[in-house]
Amino acid sequence: MSEDHLGSVSHLKNSESSERDNRYSRQERFGPIGSTGQRKLTEATVLIVGAGALGTVIAESLVRAGIGSIIIADRDYVEWSNLQRQQLFCEEDAVNRVPKAVAAQNRLRAINSGVKIEGHVMDVTLDEIESLLPGVNLIVDATDNFDTRLLINDVSQKHAIPWIYGACVGSYGITYTILPGVTPCMNCLLESMPFGVGGDTCETAGIISPAVQTVTAHQMTEALKLLTGQLEALRGTILTFDLWRNEQASIKVSSAKREDCPSCGTEPSYPFLSKSGTRKTEVLCGRDTVQIRPVTKRRLNLQEIAEIFRRLEEGKVEYNPFLVSYTVGKLRIVLFQDGRALIHGTKDITEAKAIYDRYMN
Repeated sequence: MSEDHLGSVSHLKNSESSERDNRYSRQERFGPIGSTGQRKLTEATVLIVGAGALGTVIAESLVRAGIGSIIIADRDYVEWSNLQRQQLFCEEDAVNRVPKAVAAQNRLRAINSGVKIEGHVMDVTLDEIESLLPGVNLIVDATDNFDTRLLINDVSQKHAIPWIYGACVGSYGITYTILPGVTPCMNCLLESMPFGVGGDTCETAGIISPAVQTVTAHQMTEALKLLTGQLEALRGTILTFDLWRNEQASIKVSSAKREDCPSCGTEPSYPFLSKSGTRKTEVLCGRDTVQIRPVTKRRLNLQEIAEIFRRLEEGKVEYNPFLVSYTVGKLRIVLFQDGRALIHGTKDITEAKAIYDRYMN
Protein backbone atom coordinates (compact mmCIF):
# COMPACT_ATOMS: atom_id res chain seq x y z
CA MET A 1 0.00 0.00 0.00
CA SER A 2 1.45 3.39 -1.02
CA GLU A 3 2.33 6.12 1.45
CA ASP A 4 -0.13 8.42 -0.30
CA HIS A 5 -2.97 5.92 0.27
CA LEU A 6 -2.00 5.42 3.92
CA GLY A 7 -1.97 9.15 4.37
CA SER A 8 -5.42 9.43 2.82
CA VAL A 9 -6.87 6.75 5.13
CA SER A 10 -5.30 8.44 8.15
CA HIS A 11 -6.77 11.80 7.08
CA LEU A 12 -10.26 10.28 6.75
CA LYS A 13 -10.04 8.69 10.21
CA ASN A 14 -8.88 11.96 11.76
CA SER A 15 -11.70 13.78 9.96
CA GLU A 16 -14.29 11.27 11.25
CA SER A 17 -12.91 11.55 14.77
CA SER A 18 -13.17 15.33 14.58
CA GLU A 19 -16.78 15.11 13.41
CA ARG A 20 -17.63 12.74 16.28
CA ASP A 21 -16.13 15.21 18.74
CA ASN A 22 -18.41 17.82 17.19
CA ARG A 23 -21.55 15.75 17.83
CA TYR A 24 -23.04 17.87 20.62
CA SER A 25 -21.58 21.20 19.50
CA ARG A 26 -24.92 22.86 18.75
CA GLN A 27 -26.26 21.84 22.16
CA GLU A 28 -23.10 23.10 23.87
CA ARG A 29 -23.44 26.45 22.10
CA PHE A 30 -26.75 26.91 23.89
CA GLY A 31 -25.59 29.11 26.76
CA PRO A 32 -27.51 27.51 29.67
CA ILE A 33 -25.97 24.11 28.84
CA GLY A 34 -22.48 24.78 27.51
CA SER A 35 -19.62 22.32 27.81
CA THR A 36 -20.06 22.00 31.59
CA GLY A 37 -23.72 21.05 31.23
CA GLN A 38 -22.90 18.61 28.43
CA ARG A 39 -20.39 16.85 30.65
CA LYS A 40 -23.06 16.49 33.34
CA LEU A 41 -25.43 14.98 30.76
CA THR A 42 -22.87 12.37 29.73
CA GLU A 43 -22.51 11.36 33.39
CA ALA A 44 -26.27 11.03 34.03
CA THR A 45 -28.52 7.96 34.14
CA VAL A 46 -32.24 8.20 33.35
CA LEU A 47 -34.90 5.55 33.96
CA ILE A 48 -37.87 5.65 31.57
CA VAL A 49 -40.89 3.65 32.73
CA GLY A 50 -42.83 2.74 29.59
CA ALA A 51 -41.78 2.48 25.93
CA GLY A 52 -44.96 3.59 24.23
CA ALA A 53 -45.69 6.98 22.66
CA LEU A 54 -44.13 9.16 25.36
CA GLY A 55 -41.36 6.70 26.20
CA THR A 56 -40.04 6.29 22.67
CA VAL A 57 -39.99 10.02 21.94
CA ILE A 58 -38.32 11.00 25.21
CA ALA A 59 -35.82 8.12 24.94
CA GLU A 60 -34.73 9.18 21.46
CA SER A 61 -34.43 12.81 22.55
CA LEU A 62 -32.30 11.87 25.56
CA VAL A 63 -30.07 9.58 23.52
CA ARG A 64 -29.51 12.23 20.84
CA ALA A 65 -28.67 14.72 23.62
CA GLY A 66 -25.89 12.42 24.83
CA ILE A 67 -27.24 11.25 28.18
CA GLY A 68 -24.73 8.74 29.55
CA SER A 69 -27.08 5.87 30.34
CA ILE A 70 -30.73 5.13 29.59
CA ILE A 71 -32.78 2.38 31.26
CA ILE A 72 -36.12 1.51 29.61
CA ALA A 73 -38.67 -0.83 31.17
CA ASP A 74 -41.86 -1.93 29.40
CA ARG A 75 -44.10 -5.01 29.53
CA ASP A 76 -45.66 -4.85 26.05
CA TYR A 77 -44.76 -5.72 22.44
CA VAL A 78 -45.05 -3.69 19.24
CA GLU A 79 -48.41 -3.70 17.44
CA TRP A 80 -49.46 -2.07 14.16
CA SER A 81 -51.55 0.58 15.94
CA ASN A 82 -48.39 1.75 17.74
CA LEU A 83 -46.61 2.85 14.55
CA GLN A 84 -48.69 6.04 14.14
CA ARG A 85 -46.99 7.73 17.13
CA GLN A 86 -44.34 5.46 18.71
CA GLN A 87 -41.43 6.67 16.67
CA LEU A 88 -38.69 4.15 17.47
CA PHE A 89 -40.59 1.23 15.93
CA CYS A 90 -40.95 -0.02 12.36
CA GLU A 91 -43.23 -2.43 10.48
CA GLU A 92 -40.87 -5.35 11.02
CA ASP A 93 -41.16 -4.88 14.78
CA ALA A 94 -44.96 -5.10 14.52
CA VAL A 95 -44.86 -8.16 12.24
CA ASN A 96 -42.58 -10.01 14.66
CA ARG A 97 -44.26 -8.65 17.81
CA VAL A 98 -40.90 -7.59 19.19
CA PRO A 99 -41.03 -6.50 22.86
CA LYS A 100 -41.02 -2.71 22.95
CA ALA A 101 -38.07 -2.53 25.34
CA VAL A 102 -36.01 -4.69 22.98
CA ALA A 103 -37.01 -2.82 19.81
CA ALA A 104 -36.31 0.51 21.50
CA GLN A 105 -32.93 -0.68 22.76
CA ASN A 106 -31.88 -1.82 19.28
CA ARG A 107 -32.93 1.41 17.59
CA LEU A 108 -31.40 3.66 20.25
CA ARG A 109 -28.05 1.88 20.05
CA ALA A 110 -28.05 2.51 16.30
CA ILE A 111 -28.74 6.22 16.90
CA ASN A 112 -25.94 6.75 19.43
CA SER A 113 -23.39 4.04 20.20
CA GLY A 114 -21.86 6.24 22.88
CA VAL A 115 -24.89 5.94 25.18
CA LYS A 116 -25.37 2.88 27.36
CA ILE A 117 -28.87 1.47 26.73
CA GLU A 118 -30.59 -1.12 28.92
CA GLY A 119 -33.94 -2.50 27.81
CA HIS A 120 -35.94 -4.50 30.36
CA VAL A 121 -38.99 -6.51 29.30
CA MET A 122 -40.96 -6.35 32.53
CA ASP A 123 -44.11 -5.17 34.21
CA VAL A 124 -42.82 -2.53 36.62
CA THR A 125 -44.42 -3.38 39.95
CA LEU A 126 -43.50 -3.20 43.62
CA ASP A 127 -41.32 -6.28 43.24
CA GLU A 128 -39.23 -4.87 40.35
CA ILE A 129 -38.98 -1.10 40.56
CA GLU A 130 -36.26 -0.70 43.19
CA SER A 131 -33.97 -3.08 41.28
CA LEU A 132 -33.87 -0.52 38.44
CA LEU A 133 -32.80 2.44 40.61
CA PRO A 134 -29.05 2.07 41.38
CA GLY A 135 -27.26 5.04 39.83
CA VAL A 136 -30.44 6.66 38.48
CA ASN A 137 -30.53 10.48 38.57
CA LEU A 138 -33.99 11.00 37.07
CA ILE A 139 -37.17 8.97 36.45
CA VAL A 140 -39.37 9.84 33.47
CA ASP A 141 -42.97 8.67 33.56
CA ALA A 142 -44.11 7.24 30.22
CA THR A 143 -46.46 4.63 31.59
CA ASP A 144 -50.13 4.07 30.77
CA ASN A 145 -51.72 3.74 34.20
CA PHE A 146 -52.10 5.73 37.37
CA ASP A 147 -51.22 2.92 39.78
CA THR A 148 -47.70 2.70 38.37
CA ARG A 149 -47.33 6.48 38.66
CA LEU A 150 -48.19 6.32 42.36
CA LEU A 151 -45.54 3.61 42.72
CA ILE A 152 -43.01 5.85 40.93
CA ASN A 153 -44.03 8.75 43.17
CA ASP A 154 -43.31 6.85 46.38
CA VAL A 155 -40.05 5.30 45.21
CA SER A 156 -38.96 8.75 44.06
CA GLN A 157 -39.61 10.18 47.51
CA LYS A 158 -37.96 7.27 49.31
CA HIS A 159 -34.75 7.48 47.27
CA ALA A 160 -34.78 11.27 46.67
CA ILE A 161 -34.83 10.92 42.88
CA PRO A 162 -36.71 13.58 40.85
CA TRP A 163 -39.35 12.39 38.40
CA ILE A 164 -41.32 13.94 35.56
CA TYR A 165 -44.98 13.00 35.14
CA GLY A 166 -46.58 13.00 31.70
CA ALA A 167 -49.80 11.79 30.09
CA CYS A 168 -51.78 12.45 26.92
CA VAL A 169 -54.87 11.28 25.06
CA GLY A 170 -56.73 12.72 22.08
CA SER A 171 -55.29 16.23 21.72
CA TYR A 172 -54.91 16.73 25.49
CA GLY A 173 -51.73 16.48 27.54
CA ILE A 174 -50.41 17.13 31.04
CA THR A 175 -46.98 17.17 32.65
CA TYR A 176 -45.47 18.03 36.04
CA THR A 177 -41.99 17.82 37.53
CA ILE A 178 -41.67 16.51 41.10
CA LEU A 179 -38.62 17.26 43.26
CA PRO A 180 -38.48 15.26 46.52
CA GLY A 181 -38.32 17.58 49.52
CA VAL A 182 -39.15 20.65 47.42
CA THR A 183 -42.40 20.34 45.45
CA PRO A 184 -45.71 18.74 46.36
CA CYS A 185 -45.69 15.09 45.33
CA MET A 186 -48.44 13.39 43.37
CA ASN A 187 -50.03 12.06 46.55
CA CYS A 188 -50.21 15.63 47.93
CA LEU A 189 -52.17 16.70 44.87
CA LEU A 190 -54.24 13.58 44.35
CA GLU A 191 -57.61 14.99 45.38
CA SER A 192 -57.31 18.56 44.09
CA MET A 193 -55.42 18.52 40.78
CA PRO A 194 -56.40 17.38 37.26
CA PHE A 195 -54.10 14.37 37.10
CA GLY A 196 -55.05 11.85 34.46
CA VAL A 197 -56.94 12.44 31.26
CA GLY A 198 -60.60 12.34 32.27
CA GLY A 199 -61.02 8.56 32.18
CA ASP A 200 -60.28 8.23 28.47
CA THR A 201 -57.45 6.16 27.04
CA CYS A 202 -55.81 6.03 23.61
CA GLU A 203 -57.93 2.95 22.93
CA THR A 204 -61.22 4.70 23.68
CA ALA A 205 -60.53 8.31 22.60
CA GLY A 206 -57.63 7.97 20.19
CA ILE A 207 -54.58 10.23 20.10
CA ILE A 208 -52.79 12.54 17.69
CA SER A 209 -49.01 12.59 17.58
CA PRO A 210 -48.66 16.37 18.17
CA ALA A 211 -50.06 15.83 21.67
CA VAL A 212 -47.31 13.29 22.31
CA GLN A 213 -44.64 15.60 20.91
CA THR A 214 -45.85 18.51 23.04
CA VAL A 215 -45.80 16.56 26.31
CA THR A 216 -42.35 15.12 25.58
CA ALA A 217 -41.00 18.52 24.55
CA HIS A 218 -41.83 19.79 28.02
CA GLN A 219 -40.58 16.62 29.72
CA MET A 220 -37.31 16.76 27.78
CA THR A 221 -36.72 20.43 28.56
CA GLU A 222 -37.31 19.84 32.27
CA ALA A 223 -34.97 16.82 32.11
CA LEU A 224 -32.18 18.94 30.60
CA LYS A 225 -32.63 21.54 33.34
CA LEU A 226 -32.55 18.91 36.08
CA LEU A 227 -29.60 16.95 34.74
CA THR A 228 -27.48 20.06 34.22
CA GLY A 229 -28.24 21.20 37.77
CA GLN A 230 -30.30 24.28 36.88
CA LEU A 231 -33.22 23.78 39.25
CA GLU A 232 -34.03 27.49 39.31
CA ALA A 233 -35.07 27.23 35.65
CA LEU A 234 -37.70 24.53 36.28
CA ARG A 235 -41.28 25.47 35.38
CA GLY A 236 -42.67 24.75 38.84
CA THR A 237 -46.28 24.30 37.67
CA ILE A 238 -48.60 21.64 36.33
CA LEU A 239 -48.94 22.26 32.61
CA THR A 240 -52.07 21.15 30.74
CA PHE A 241 -53.08 21.77 27.15
CA ASP A 242 -55.56 20.81 24.45
CA LEU A 243 -54.03 21.40 21.04
CA TRP A 244 -57.29 20.94 19.12
CA ARG A 245 -59.12 23.47 21.27
CA ASN A 246 -56.14 25.85 21.41
CA GLU A 247 -56.15 25.76 25.21
CA GLN A 248 -53.25 25.81 27.68
CA ALA A 249 -53.02 26.31 31.44
CA SER A 250 -50.13 26.49 33.89
CA ILE A 251 -51.27 25.77 37.45
CA LYS A 252 -49.25 26.83 40.51
CA VAL A 253 -49.30 24.13 43.16
CA SER A 254 -46.46 24.94 45.58
CA SER A 255 -48.88 25.72 48.42
CA ALA A 256 -50.39 22.23 48.16
CA LYS A 257 -47.40 20.48 49.75
CA ARG A 258 -48.65 18.67 52.87
CA GLU A 259 -46.61 18.01 55.99
CA ASP A 260 -48.89 15.05 56.77
CA CYS A 261 -48.60 13.53 53.28
CA PRO A 262 -47.83 9.80 53.74
CA SER A 263 -45.54 9.88 50.68
CA CYS A 264 -43.48 13.06 51.22
CA GLY A 265 -44.46 14.48 54.63
CA THR A 266 -42.42 14.70 57.81
CA GLU A 267 -43.15 11.07 58.69
CA PRO A 268 -43.51 9.26 55.35
CA SER A 269 -44.81 5.69 55.23
CA TYR A 270 -44.68 5.33 51.42
CA PRO A 271 -48.11 3.67 51.18
CA PHE A 272 -47.75 2.68 47.53
CA LEU A 273 -44.57 0.71 48.27
CA SER A 274 -46.50 -1.68 50.51
CA LYS A 275 -48.48 -4.70 49.42
CA SER A 276 -51.65 -3.05 50.69
CA GLY A 277 -50.99 -0.04 48.48
CA THR A 278 -50.62 -1.91 45.19
CA ARG A 279 -53.16 -2.96 42.62
CA LYS A 280 -54.69 -6.30 43.58
CA THR A 281 -54.77 -9.03 40.95
CA GLU A 282 -55.75 -12.65 41.25
CA VAL A 283 -56.63 -15.54 38.97
CA LEU A 284 -60.09 -16.78 39.94
CA CYS A 285 -60.10 -20.43 40.88
CA GLY A 286 -61.46 -22.73 38.18
CA ARG A 287 -62.10 -19.88 35.74
CA ASP A 288 -60.19 -18.40 32.81
CA THR A 289 -60.46 -15.02 34.52
CA VAL A 290 -58.30 -12.44 36.31
CA GLN A 291 -59.77 -10.02 38.84
CA ILE A 292 -58.21 -6.57 39.14
CA ARG A 293 -58.84 -4.08 41.93
CA PRO A 294 -57.19 -0.62 41.51
CA VAL A 295 -55.15 0.76 44.38
CA THR A 296 -57.08 4.06 44.56
CA LYS A 297 -60.77 3.91 45.43
CA ARG A 298 -63.04 5.17 42.68
CA ARG A 299 -66.72 5.24 41.79
CA LEU A 300 -67.27 4.64 38.09
CA ASN A 301 -70.04 6.15 36.01
CA LEU A 302 -71.04 2.90 34.35
CA GLN A 303 -73.49 4.48 31.91
CA GLU A 304 -70.78 6.84 30.64
CA ILE A 305 -68.33 3.97 30.25
CA ALA A 306 -70.92 1.94 28.35
CA GLU A 307 -71.35 4.84 25.91
CA ILE A 308 -67.58 5.06 25.41
CA PHE A 309 -67.43 1.34 24.62
CA ARG A 310 -70.36 1.62 22.19
CA ARG A 311 -68.51 4.28 20.22
CA LEU A 312 -65.68 1.82 19.57
CA GLU A 313 -67.96 -0.30 17.36
CA GLU A 314 -65.63 -3.27 17.75
CA GLY A 315 -67.30 -5.40 20.38
CA LYS A 316 -70.52 -6.14 22.22
CA VAL A 317 -71.58 -3.90 25.11
CA GLU A 318 -73.97 -4.95 27.88
CA TYR A 319 -75.00 -2.58 30.65
CA ASN A 320 -77.08 -2.60 33.82
CA PRO A 321 -76.95 -0.39 36.95
CA PHE A 322 -74.40 -2.71 38.54
CA LEU A 323 -71.86 -3.47 35.79
CA VAL A 324 -70.70 -2.91 32.23
CA SER A 325 -69.58 -5.83 30.08
CA TYR A 326 -67.52 -5.36 26.91
CA THR A 327 -66.76 -8.38 24.73
CA VAL A 328 -64.21 -8.21 21.92
CA GLY A 329 -62.97 -11.42 20.36
CA LYS A 330 -62.25 -14.04 23.01
CA LEU A 331 -61.92 -11.46 25.77
CA ARG A 332 -64.64 -9.99 27.95
CA ILE A 333 -64.10 -7.09 30.34
CA VAL A 334 -66.59 -6.64 33.16
CA LEU A 335 -66.40 -3.40 35.17
CA PHE A 336 -68.12 -2.78 38.49
CA GLN A 337 -69.02 0.56 40.06
CA ASP A 338 -66.19 0.38 42.63
CA GLY A 339 -63.55 0.14 39.86
CA ARG A 340 -63.09 -3.60 40.19
CA ALA A 341 -62.78 -5.52 36.93
CA LEU A 342 -62.96 -9.10 35.73
CA ILE A 343 -60.92 -9.91 32.62
CA HIS A 344 -62.40 -13.10 31.15
CA GLY A 345 -60.48 -15.12 28.58
CA THR A 346 -57.01 -15.15 30.15
CA LYS A 347 -55.18 -16.49 33.19
CA ASP A 348 -52.12 -14.34 32.51
CA ILE A 349 -52.04 -11.52 35.08
CA THR A 350 -49.64 -9.36 33.03
CA GLU A 351 -51.89 -9.68 29.97
CA ALA A 352 -54.97 -8.90 32.06
CA LYS A 353 -53.38 -5.73 33.47
CA ALA A 354 -52.39 -4.60 29.98
CA ILE A 355 -55.99 -5.11 28.77
CA TYR A 356 -57.37 -3.21 31.77
CA ASP A 357 -54.99 -0.27 31.20
CA ARG A 358 -55.83 -0.22 27.50
CA TYR A 359 -59.48 0.57 28.24
CA MET A 360 -59.39 2.21 31.67
CA ASN A 361 -57.36 5.17 32.93
